[in-house]
Amino acid sequence: MSTTASTSATALPPTLNQDTSLGTTTIDDAVVAKVAGLAASAVPGVFALGGGAARAIGAIRGALNQKDSAQGVTVEVGETQVAADVSLVAEYPVSLQQVADDVRTAIIDAIESLVGLQVTEVNIVVNDVHIPSEDDDDTQTESRVQ
Repeated sequence: MSTTASTSATALPPTLNQDTSLGTTTIDDAVVAKVAGLAASAVPGVFALGGGAARAIGAIRGALNQKDSAQGVTVEVGETQVAADVSLVAEYPVSLQQVADDVRTAIIDAIESLVGLQVTEVNIVVNDVHIPSEDDDDTQTESRVQ
């Protein structure tokens, strides 16, 4: 489902029921999901978006330099409202509830200010916790044999 919004030449935020002679603007659902994904990714304590399978596919995309900013995000867009579901991996040792609250706030702010839709709900699933370990380092380890 696509959302149609009319815009005017003034700097007013887009509203979905604004009718002008200048034309219409269609905002695709994928764009709304991407805005939500970018907002969620920027929150401190978020290691990655998506579940295991989505992250595996994302790693393949990353190797091809094709990042999917909407990975782990689904949206349901109506005429004037949107609901979002987000799956994420948090970094250890952050407060999971604080990360979820911060992600929810970031997504609501981004969608309402950039897209102009009212956000009715943001459901968040924390499906994993990333624990930093020595093998995450990019440095070479010393060989045990010479």
